[in-house]
Amino acid sequence: MMGENVVLGWLTLELTNSPFMVGVAMGTRMLPLFFVGVPAGALADQFSRHRLLMLTSLGQALTAATLGLVVLLGRVSLAHVLALTLAAGALRGIEHAARQSYTHDVVGPAALMNGLAVLGIAMRAGWLVGSLGIGAVIAHFGSGLAYLTVALGFLGGALALLPATAPPRARPAAAGSLWRSALEFLVAVRRDQTLVVLMMLTAGAEVLGFAHQALLPSLARDVLHTGPEGLGALNAARAVGGVFGLAAPSVWGAAGGARFLAVLVTFGVSLIVLGAAPHLVGFVGVLVIVTLVNAAGALADLLAQSLLQLSVPSELRGRAGGAWVVAIGLAPLGQLQIGALASLFGVSVALGTSGLALAILAGTAGVLFPRVKRV
Repeated sequence: MMGENVVLGWLTLELTNSPFMVGVAMGTRMLPLFFVGVPAGALADQFSRHRLLMLTSLGQALTAATLGLVVLLGRVSLAHVLALTLAAGALRGIEHAARQSYTHDVVGPAALMNGLAVLGIAMRAGWLVGSLGIGAVIAHFGSGLAYLTVALGFLGGALALLPATAPPRARPAAAGSLWRSALEFLVAVRRDQTLVVLMMLTAGAEVLGFAHQALLPSLARDVLHTGPEGLGALNAARAVGGVFGLAAPSVWGAAGGARFLAVLVTFGVSLIVLGAAPHLVGFVGVLVIVTLVNAAGALADLLAQSLLQLSVPSELRGRAGGAWVVAIGLAPLGQLQIGALASLFGVSVALGTSGLALAILAGTAGVLFPRVKRV
């Protein structure tokens, strides 16, 4: 996943020379999540979750391999990049919903947050290898071979699940159409204001916080004047920060709404610091700050996933995962706005503005919806 992120950003920047178009490409990667989230959650409630994980990994391997071959043949265009990235994003939406509910199946509700944390740490270990490895592959062999390497990674993920089992669920999956299953969840969302606010805050973190990844190619090439290996290092710092952030629950225990709000404020403030960092510290200093930004981001993401899963009954867990997918599916709005801000006013202003908006959103939600603090 992170290797794909690195090569997508670099290839788009090479094709267009525009940070705004990098934001468009990153947005295309996330756009399908908003539309497939609820039906993906219904799929995860009705079908084998670990088989869904295998099939979506195979599908993403196919899209990455196809794009790699197009690049190697010298026929690549921005349209190819966006179309294949869009298809991979739809598969990723199903994968995300199935992964959360499958984790709940494996570890149970009491250990859910720790289970998601362990899963997140394992993912970010892969992100670390993928960031540095794909950055090196791009630098030495080009984007085509980098995409083929990404395809092998997705294929390995599918193969790793071959010996996996399907743990028994607390209740059998409800019969009926996917449409009816999706409608049931929408009714549950309408009845529960807390669930709506959690989705809103999750979307805010994605739109205003995680959108900063769209600026990393420009930060590496145009501000810090490093090449694709520098971009790989920045993405590796994201992975290291994620590991640190996900280790935090082992220190202070269970999830809570008040902690979620505090972490979102911290996430926003750290982005403001990152915006100022290139003018105050060197490349190593920026790596440290990117690490801190993503520690806060990873912890916010973990809390969002846990609180959404724990706020619904067991028969809706897959659809709760789908709700998280819908919320993060609003990411294209953030990637477009931060890319536009960077094109108009520079990377530093774009990062600072997004960070300030996120901190204000979290603080306002805590004041207007005090019930969230007690979740």
